[in-house]
Amino acid sequence: MHQMAPDRIEPMLTNGPAKGTCTIVLAHGAGAPMDHEFMTIVAEGLADHGFRVVRFEFPYMALRRQTGKKRPPDREPVLRKTWLDVIESLGPPESIIIGGKSMGGRIASLIADEAQVAGLVCLGYPFHPTGKPDKLRTAHLKSLAIPALILQGERDPFGRPEEVETYGLPRRLKLQWLPDGDHSFKPRKASGHTLDENLVAAITAMAEFANRIFVSKSR
Repeated sequence: MHQMAPDRIEPMLTNGPAKGTCTIVLAHGAGAPMDHEFMTIVAEGLADHGFRVVRFEFPYMALRRQTGKKRPPDREPVLRKTWLDVIESLGPPESIIIGGKSMGGRIASLIADEAQVAGLVCLGYPFHPTGKPDKLRTAHLKSLAIPALILQGERDPFGRPEEVETYGLPRRLKLQWLPDGDHSFKPRKASGHTLDENLVAAITAMAEFANRIFVSKSR
């Protein structure tokens, strides 16, 4: 487990084996840091499957940690460059799967082909802004060349099943729905499902996705 001094946090957090055939790199969403409970559960769960998992923060979030003041996300060019710099520091890219929560996964999807990584995993993809279903963020997904997995709650306000099925996404992009889940996969109590169940399902799907990629590469 990554060791932290009590008053500071390192630029990256690492879970799982120091060396391995695959590194999964995860970026946080727009409003929560890399050590948010959701990010930690996913990282530790993937590490339990034997993967090295690395988390990092975009500059605005790192600055928020230093100052204690909330800041809006950096502009997209900064977010893209941060992703590319992180991948370069961890390389080789063919041994890396990238992704993350909401915005972190969306920016990863924008640079995935350019970075020539092995795969992409998005946790709660923001297909459109809340309440703006006509402002789609899907054009680049239709031409994505690398293997990709999107894990989405059935009640996600950024893209529900009945909306997403109209987007014409390619079949090679694997989409898995988590029962009654919201943007963070949390279901309603009355649904009979639990957040723990959905998180386990998401982590298992990510692990199976990564294993398929690297088994096919080893053939």
